[in-house]
Amino acid sequence: MDGDAVREFASDLPREPGVYQFLRDDGTVLYVGKAVDVRSRVRSYADPRSRRIANMVERADGLDFAVTDTETQALLLEANLVKRHQPRYNVRLKDDKSYPLVQFTDHDAPRIEVTRDPEEGAVAYGPYTDIGQVNTVVKAVREVYGVRGCSEHKYRGRERPCLDYEMGLCTAPCTGEIAEEDYLTDVEAARRFFEGEPGVLADPMRREMERAAQNQEFERAANLRDRLEDVESFHGGAGAAVASHDDTKTTDVLGVAVEGDRATVARLHAEHGQLVERDQHYLDAPDRAADSEEAAERANGEGRPVSHIADLLAAFIVQFYAERELPDRLLLPEAHGDDDVAAWLDAAGVEVQVPGAGREATLVDLALKNAHRRAGDKDELGALADALGTARPERIEGFDVSHAQGKAAVGSDVCFVGGSAEKAGYRRKKLDDENDDYANMKRLVQWRAARALEGRDDRPDPDLLLVDGGEGQLNAALDALEETGWDVPAVALAKDEEVVITPERTYDWDGDAPQLHVLQRVRDEAHRFAVAYHQTVRDEVSTALDGVDGVGPELRKRILRRFGSVEAVREASAGDLRDVEGVGEKTAETLARRL
Repeated sequence: MDGDAVREFASDLPREPGVYQFLRDDGTVLYVGKAVDVRSRVRSYADPRSRRIANMVERADGLDFAVTDTETQALLLEANLVKRHQPRYNVRLKDDKSYPLVQFTDHDAPRIEVTRDPEEGAVAYGPYTDIGQVNTVVKAVREVYGVRGCSEHKYRGRERPCLDYEMGLCTAPCTGEIAEEDYLTDVEAARRFFEGEPGVLADPMRREMERAAQNQEFERAANLRDRLEDVESFHGGAGAAVASHDDTKTTDVLGVAVEGDRATVARLHAEHGQLVERDQHYLDAPDRAADSEEAAERANGEGRPVSHIADLLAAFIVQFYAERELPDRLLLPEAHGDDDVAAWLDAAGVEVQVPGAGREATLVDLALKNAHRRAGDKDELGALADALGTARPERIEGFDVSHAQGKAAVGSDVCFVGGSAEKAGYRRKKLDDENDDYANMKRLVQWRAARALEGRDDRPDPDLLLVDGGEGQLNAALDALEETGWDVPAVALAKDEEVVITPERTYDWDGDAPQLHVLQRVRDEAHRFAVAYHQTVRDEVSTALDGVDGVGPELRKRILRRFGSVEAVREASAGDLRDVEGVGEKTAETLARRL
């Protein structure tokens, strides 16, 4: 678009609050803005004040707008549109992800699971910040109360209980091993734990720990002790004191560090005078605040344009809290300088402070230190983008296949966001038994691509696919992408030479190259996840322990409860096996020989 086109479009716009979007013909959103007067604001783009804005207008093919009843509605609509479309020319919150919840589904036999997207009708608890502790607690709940964790597909139409029943993680309502009424009673007890009654889980675990100690099962007793600590601290969340203990306000403290076109925001969250959360978030900050059309019109009380940090704070506050509960108090390193944001926070009763001294100033300093510490980390993804000559691959999915000479073939699909594993995005698939790594990789990538193109995969498309292997595996993946029409770049990382293979060339980076390290983490995790699933498929109880002389259903159940998996049984010594009640010397020798 040129200036005349912008002025012509603006002449038909209303003089009301609202949002506007600069668009490409293919629907790509380049920029989203808010305005008290949409016509006046859009007209200002006919004579842009910076080269960056001029470039954006030149790239745009059209404009769209929406009016709102109030300026606050425009503020929140802008935040939602920025989060949805991630426009190139906006300040963008990159890791605006939700925290995990624990849900009990709305089924006749409810399922318990950790999720970030609760099902309709489910009873959800949380959110929680420590995913490891949540998983530990959910496993403890299942061991104590036998609440199922399987999908509906696996639950329906079963003729015999699955491995979870054998391991004591489920009471198998699917096959009637427990009466429906008794199962629902157990579910209700499990829910009471998440509603704030730790004793309903901690007390039976403590009794089991004491029983294990009395029976000289010291390893099991120690394991129960460690997990009991997680259970007992689950509702506590104590941290360093950040305010007086009689303070009932919730407080968020923000610190910002900027490095190039990327910013890190560190957030400290306190409740009842205790620090209970620390997290970091990343913003794409493609411009200085003084270069943006809106920031150039905003000024502080002394008539000076707001700073870059202030502009970033304003963008972060709206995007982060638009779908979250606001705290009672915000402590900032400097004023955010946005009148619309100030009006929104004031209407919500949020007290905003820029402390100059005292306890609050110390907290802001701590947040700033956290932000600078993270901003100073090696930017592995930036280095990878530079090395490959691509856009920053914020979201990477890694693929690998595993089989035993063509038997029990499986594939893994792991997900990394911002260079860290996002296990909620992991997927796995059984493949046709075939002793052909290339064919297996092609089928695995075809499966992922088809699900994405048909809208059956709830995950965003990745910025980069990484396959575990060499040129053959990469070509198989590229064939799958070409045949399905899924437009996602792919590379391979070979294990032996540690070289990165792309469709155009091969890279042999130094062993300490940050771009290599992030790909190695993804590759290694894809391999680990594939191998673990392959062992699970290979070691189905019905084939591994059934038929072993002297091992009946009850003894099999005790063995699995003691060791946790068939693989652990395989690695156990004869003496360890004999420690299980009912396993004599002959049976232990038979197990060792058969497995």
